[in-house]
Amino acid sequence: METLVRPTRPILSTERLEEFAARLRPRLRGSLCMDPMTRALYATDASLYRMEPVGVLLPAHADDVQAALELAQEFGIPVLPRGGGSSLAGQAVNEALVIDFTPRLHRILEINAEERWVRVEPGCPLEQLNRALQPYGLMVGPDPASGGRATLGGMLANNSTGAHSILYGNMIRHVHAVEALLADGTPVHFEPLTAEAWAERTRRDGPEGRLYRELDALLREKGDIIARDTPRHWRRNSGYRLEYLLDPAERNLAQLLCGSEGTLAVVTELTVKLVPRPKRTALGVVHFHTRDEALRAVTTILETEPSAVELFDGVAIEATRHAPGYAPLLATFIQGDPGAVLITEYFGESEAELVHRLDVLEATLRRAGQGYAVVRALQPEHIRNVWNVRSEGVGLVMGVKGDHKPIALIEDAAVPVEHLADYVADLERLLQETNTRAVFYAHASAGCLHIRPFINTKDAREVEKMRDIAVGSMELVKKYGGVLSSEHGDGIVRGSLNEAFLGPELCDVYRRLKQIFDPDGLLNPGRVIDTPPLTENLRMGPTYHTIELIEELDWSEEGGFARAVEQCNGNGACRKLESGVMCPSYMVTRDERHTTRGRANALRSVMSGALPVEELTGEALYEVMDLCVQCKGCKTECPSNVDMARIKAEWLAKYWEANGVPLRVRLFAHQPRLARWIGGGWKAQLANFGLRNPLVRWVMDRALGISARRRLPAFAVEPFTHWFRRQQRTLEGPTVVLFADTFNNYHHPEVARAATEFFWKLGLQVVVPDERACCGRPLISKGLLSEAQQQVLDAVERLHPYVEQGWPIVGLEPSCILTFRDELLALLPGDPRARALARSVFTFEEYVARLADEGRLDGVRWTETPRRVLLHGHCHQKALVGTQAAARVLSLPGYTVEVLDTSCCGMAGAFGYEKEHVDISLKMAERRLAPAVRAADDGTLIAAPGTSCRAQIQDTTGRRALHPAEILLEALA
Repeated sequence: METLVRPTRPILSTERLEEFAARLRPRLRGSLCMDPMTRALYATDASLYRMEPVGVLLPAHADDVQAALELAQEFGIPVLPRGGGSSLAGQAVNEALVIDFTPRLHRILEINAEERWVRVEPGCPLEQLNRALQPYGLMVGPDPASGGRATLGGMLANNSTGAHSILYGNMIRHVHAVEALLADGTPVHFEPLTAEAWAERTRRDGPEGRLYRELDALLREKGDIIARDTPRHWRRNSGYRLEYLLDPAERNLAQLLCGSEGTLAVVTELTVKLVPRPKRTALGVVHFHTRDEALRAVTTILETEPSAVELFDGVAIEATRHAPGYAPLLATFIQGDPGAVLITEYFGESEAELVHRLDVLEATLRRAGQGYAVVRALQPEHIRNVWNVRSEGVGLVMGVKGDHKPIALIEDAAVPVEHLADYVADLERLLQETNTRAVFYAHASAGCLHIRPFINTKDAREVEKMRDIAVGSMELVKKYGGVLSSEHGDGIVRGSLNEAFLGPELCDVYRRLKQIFDPDGLLNPGRVIDTPPLTENLRMGPTYHTIELIEELDWSEEGGFARAVEQCNGNGACRKLESGVMCPSYMVTRDERHTTRGRANALRSVMSGALPVEELTGEALYEVMDLCVQCKGCKTECPSNVDMARIKAEWLAKYWEANGVPLRVRLFAHQPRLARWIGGGWKAQLANFGLRNPLVRWVMDRALGISARRRLPAFAVEPFTHWFRRQQRTLEGPTVVLFADTFNNYHHPEVARAATEFFWKLGLQVVVPDERACCGRPLISKGLLSEAQQQVLDAVERLHPYVEQGWPIVGLEPSCILTFRDELLALLPGDPRARALARSVFTFEEYVARLADEGRLDGVRWTETPRRVLLHGHCHQKALVGTQAAARVLSLPGYTVEVLDTSCCGMAGAFGYEKEHVDISLKMAERRLAPAVRAADDGTLIAAPGTSCRAQIQDTTGRRALHPAEILLEALA
């Protein structure tokens, strides 16, 4: 066996790095960040590991990347190209210069629908690309679960695939060509080459010619080892894909880069082949008494040629049964108490074809005596239910609280499907021997179950167990003819086992390959081969600890504030751009700082000592936390259910304690008290005159930072509660308590009046509490938690008598009424009255939907005039209860309702009025909401339950949005 001399690198002293930065910055169109906070944000990915980079380059052009590579070679600085940072094996962290392509190098450069290919920059997210391809009826074949944030460059580097791998395989089957840079910055173009074209490349001068000559020699000398020792499994992803170059008839070095994890070259552009988008899909949810029965039925199901077969096991099913909002969806496709189901998908041209395919599935299973039920899903809504529940069920298990987490360690192994059940049975025995629980899910059709053991990496004994489980799993994978890595990559966690798994001869070939491409070993060193031990560089290892804080909110369910921050596992779902609420600030900035993950990383870094503890209340952390609009999208959409809105409130309390509370913060936080003091009448008229006066607005802009570009809400001359006291209505129907929040009482009383008159017309008795009962939302959002606690305690005492009567308390402003379900319980832990109140409050839309369910609206006469309604849900509404009830009640008059997928409107309470936030606020609105409203014709009604949402729509489009209560009142015949 030949001995290779591994390159050594100079010590990266502070002076050397400063000189490198000084030389590089003048050559850049983008930016170079060397500050400690940015480096901390990029020190983790979605894996177990933490390695702080020496700096972060955010290139604006491929020339920036080339300049960085040229100087990195001169200074001996390692380089790590990075996409969405959703890697699970540790391949996207290193002590290197991280090049993040996602902020600016994300363009779709060319779509050739006729020839079915697309050319993109490496930072382009898969979901964004597929959305652009939808009008052409095309898509990218590989579909990783992280597609909302996974980039095409990262998918190539990982050789990604997904649920439909039995149809489309890995990225290696789809990449056609790349523009890339070698380690020294030399530009190269890789594409399919005939034998003649390959030979021509070997005759070229310069680094490219040398590359082809040495690679050609390696293939001739070591081709037998490559053919003999490379795993046979079709999903193989361990090591380098040299076997694709063994056939001299056609070779493509773009394929060699698939799965190379940025260790061979840096891709700056890639051309990907496309596949037709399926016209229709259907699901057959096959039920089994045990998981073993399900796994043994996979080969039978594959005889029916499905497009995907996904396992959803009993543990995840049971977790979903107890998830508010998801149990009813689960009931639409789960029968009995299965130990597992196999979600089996088919593509087809028509419903008749899909029905036939499901008939074949059932007949095939009957003949085999497998499964006890098959539930069919043919309609798009039913299909969405199944996939949403599957995703939520796995998320609930992954988001488990405490130090034992389901870690990515052995989750990427794949074995031939016929051996899957036996492999899993053997692995379960190994896990039982080590007293380790695990969660099982994912791609049964490909023989790849994502099996995640629950490990506490803070415990040295558990860390030792990690190694035992990884080695034991590797031996089982070898026994059954499988592969360690099939779609998530080698990184650290599997790269450290490659020598034992693939053999020393093949790994020596890989070392030769690495040396040919990267003689100085600067491109993402220590990945794929010569990897550090899997038990080192842990994000939260045995020496990890956090500082103790005095907590304002109750974090006992999470195990403390630090544990709530640690709930973020780095999966990066907050980097999605195309759907949902989370994370609105990232959607318009594409800046890692402005993600839930970035904020959690920053907080954890400070609390664990990776950054100075003084930074907890310093400006660098303030900048990271500043653009969190506390939308609560992450509480629902993050697979780990990180509640960054509540985390920010707790952190703000600490920040104000150290730095003082500014006047503007106090004004916004105490707005309900101010509104009550004004209380309508001449004070309201005087206040409104001041708010409209240009000089007053200029002073507020300069002195307080309340933007003169915004119009603050006017005060009502007659607040709702004043109007209500003048009404004389005694009805015989049930009693409803209408919670008159500050905004709909003192600023928009027309909304509360509409709700009241609507309930009266239904025959309900309406009771309105004392206006001093306040949810405390402005105080919570601004971090004045001690005052918020006093405020909500007062509200509980005022509202509890209604709770004792059993009367429902209905709110019009989603953020206000839902505070009683959410933060109230963290402000008043253990108070039984708070828990009772939380169970008694409803949004207006929820309550009307309940009335409809009870049949109380059956006799209502609605207008016969058809209308179209665009519904923009409030962020807290979307995150905590969803918009289903709102859409349903708005459709009661026969209206056609379209729910806009618009994330946050951008106003976000006081956020959009603050001078430094106006531009970002408007960008959030202009992303989708404002264009959708402008595109609607004049006859279309715009519905928005949130006060600030309606204000943003008015400001950006000139259209008046209505509360659903106003629309429903007007719709009564």
